Amino acid sequence: MLVVSIGGSPSQRSRSGVLLDHSQRWLREQGVEVVSYQVRDFPAEDLLHARFDSPKVIDLLQQIENADGLLIATPVYKASFSGALKTVLDLLPERALDHKVVLPMATGGSIAHMLAVDYALKPVLSALKAQEMLHGIFAVDSQIAYGEGSAQAQLAPELEQRLSESLELFLIAMARRPKPIDPNLLNERLLSARWSI
Repeated sequence: MLVVSIGGSPSQRSRSGVLLDHSQRWLREQGVEVVSYQVRDFPAEDLLHARFDSPKVIDLLQQIENADGLLIATPVYKASFSGALKTVLDLLPERALDHKVVLPMATGGSIAHMLAVDYALKPVLSALKAQEMLHGIFAVDSQIAYGEGSAQAQLAPELEQRLSESLELFLIAMARRPKPIDPNLLNERLLSARWSI
């Protein structure tokens, strides 16, 4: 299985990035291959000028096309997801998430931003035709403690439990999703079928 992970924070140090790091580590322990992207990895000019032919954007599109699932995490700014993430998502074709399972995640300063996942992020992911969108995870900033020095960041126990449960559902959903049929195989089946009228 292949999962593409997209971090929506323009900051090097971010709590939404910590959620992604924990998720990636958990998935890799289950034998899942994870390819990671951060919005800050994309050249700003490519995003601002909507350069669909940017090598980094083309690489992202190819990875998403081959992926079984997508992890996406963002900080909440002014009751919505990050603008940098929106510019990356705007470069994806309309059906980019077709046949993909998506687990959206967000972090914010208070529970007042909890619905940003459902009312801001999920509609954009739905427009990209995600096959299955799992319940999003929202974490309050106080539930995530940055690690000092070489220590890992820590999640509050209830957040860690919710994240683990969501990742288990994510793994199950990817395993059960129907695989798209190769158009050449479908054409061959149609040509070789016995038809009766």
